[in-house]
Amino acid sequence: MAYYTENQLKDLGFKSIGKNVKISDKATIYNFDQIEIGDNSRIDDFCVVSGKIKIGRNVHITPMCLVAGGEKGIIFEDFTTIAYGVKVFTQSDDYSGKTMTNSTIPKKYKNEYKSEVILNKYSIVGAGSIIMPGVVLAKGTSVGAMSLVLKSTEPWGIYVGNPAKRLKDRQKDLLELEKQYLENEGKL
Repeated sequence: MAYYTENQLKDLGFKSIGKNVKISDKATIYNFDQIEIGDNSRIDDFCVVSGKIKIGRNVHITPMCLVAGGEKGIIFEDFTTIAYGVKVFTQSDDYSGKTMTNSTIPKKYKNEYKSEVILNKYSIVGAGSIIMPGVVLAKGTSVGAMSLVLKSTEPWGIYVGNPAKRLKDRQKDLLELEKQYLENEGKL
């Protein structure tokens, strides 16, 4: 995987960009001026990232993800991950048939739902999952592969299925590991 150099990243015109950021030169990024990226974060091959996006530190967006921030935006808090092929949407057409759909139709004929999405600290989303507009993944949420997340979650839960439902509690051992990591980085 080839990454943009530090100088190339600065020249792209991001709203802000941290240290040690890695972005694949095979990722497609739109709206650089609306995107903020924190230290040690990474965007891999064949991702499409667009709209208003705020990425914290140590966030990993793995290959083939779609991150569609649109007008409302997506926030990835520190230490979050979305696995291969995850899609995160902040807007959706009305599929009921009461209005027209798709991007070629003027807004007056459509009824789009638009709402911010937040992945709180320590959230991880499994391969092939979909996060819909307005969802807030609470701190420590784990979403299993191929899940459809239509509703916000409760903290430290493991969610699976279509639609995603809480399966059980998630362990918090990673909190001690984070402390050790940040101490070693000189951040505490």
